[in-house]
Amino acid sequence: MRKMRWVVIFLSFLAIAVNYIDRANLAVAAPEIEKALGIGPAQMGFILSGFFWTYALMQMPFGWFVDRVGARIALPLAVGWWSVFTALTAATSSVAGMFGCRLLLGVGEAGAYPSCAKLVSQWFPVKERALATSIFDSGSRVGSALSIPVVALIISSVGWKAAFIITGALGAVWILGWFVIYRNPAPLDEGSANAAASAPAVARQRERVTWGSLFRHRTLWGMMLGFFCLNFVIYFFITWFPSYLVQTRGFSLKSLGTLGMIPALISIPGGWLGGYVSDALFRSGWSLTAARKTCMVGGMLLSSVITLSAFTANVYLMLAFFGIAYGSLAFAAASIWSLPGDVAPTPDHVASIGGIQNFASNLAGIVITTFTGVMVAMTKGSFTIPLVVAGGFCFLGAFSYLVIVGRIEPLSVGSDTEEASTRVRSAI
Repeated sequence: MRKMRWVVIFLSFLAIAVNYIDRANLAVAAPEIEKALGIGPAQMGFILSGFFWTYALMQMPFGWFVDRVGARIALPLAVGWWSVFTALTAATSSVAGMFGCRLLLGVGEAGAYPSCAKLVSQWFPVKERALATSIFDSGSRVGSALSIPVVALIISSVGWKAAFIITGALGAVWILGWFVIYRNPAPLDEGSANAAASAPAVARQRERVTWGSLFRHRTLWGMMLGFFCLNFVIYFFITWFPSYLVQTRGFSLKSLGTLGMIPALISIPGGWLGGYVSDALFRSGWSLTAARKTCMVGGMLLSSVITLSAFTANVYLMLAFFGIAYGSLAFAAASIWSLPGDVAPTPDHVASIGGIQNFASNLAGIVITTFTGVMVAMTKGSFTIPLVVAGGFCFLGAFSYLVIVGRIEPLSVGSDTEEASTRVRSAI
């Protein structure tokens, strides 16, 4: 089990990397698509937002689905779905058609993070959970970083349509590898990973926890608000950042594929460091609450330097600010994606909570894409207002994790005996 669980995390990392390549390819291709379709930034913002509507909407039902059927089936189903609609984007030649493909892409991609959060909770104990989370979550930064040079190279060589066909084919390769390699952990292994609990106590707890009852907890609402704020900033990198570099900073496709990678590359070790620090603090005797909140709040506060990038003419200083911001967000995200396993009242609610917090976080994708497009159009190409607003959301996110989120522990569900409560907590 100790060896296999790292293989599982590597497969999860690859799934998230493909996920982000397939969602970020449109952002890289946006300048070329605007020319091909004869559209402006407001219409492109509308297309970019399409993914987030269904991605956000499907988070909660997909989280419930993952808890019911398991990640072994749910994750490859999600990968297959989104890969098909990535490839089909190449067949569209209208705003409506492209928007429709992005809507359907979002349906499939909604299953990725709840599935990976579920896998971490099954295979890793609490003291190693943030590091494992940081590894699979770093796939988002690797995918984002790779999408810039890879998609830019494909576009410059064979056109933007080929970029969607090629990146869509990556999912088929991953699915084949998943079914060849992955097996669910045996009951004994799952018990050792989650510190085995009393089956009757856990069964009683499961019966009493309904999906709707999860929303009674302030901590869950704090998780939703905090993650909304973090993703408001992160999705600038995934959607408008390439256009910002090309249109405002004068980057060519070549420089976009080299210098444009710097913030995403910085974010990769930033996420790993965040996971390591969070787990190390907990193992050294800090409470789980102190360990997780220190990393989440600290990362959110430091990421506010993104605003400074709008007020410097130096390209390298601008990239440094973006890199610090992206790295700090990744640092915080490792603990944020550990929270579903940390606070779930039973193992059967990990993916559901992951889907709930991710639903809220991806509403930010709708807001940032549309808001930025409208502001750029209104200000004749300026990104200053979106970047200033992004910095404000960094502070709001820090406040949410510090104040609104309560103790990091399994959510209470009623009046079982203290013994049963203790046993259920140990199961998580």
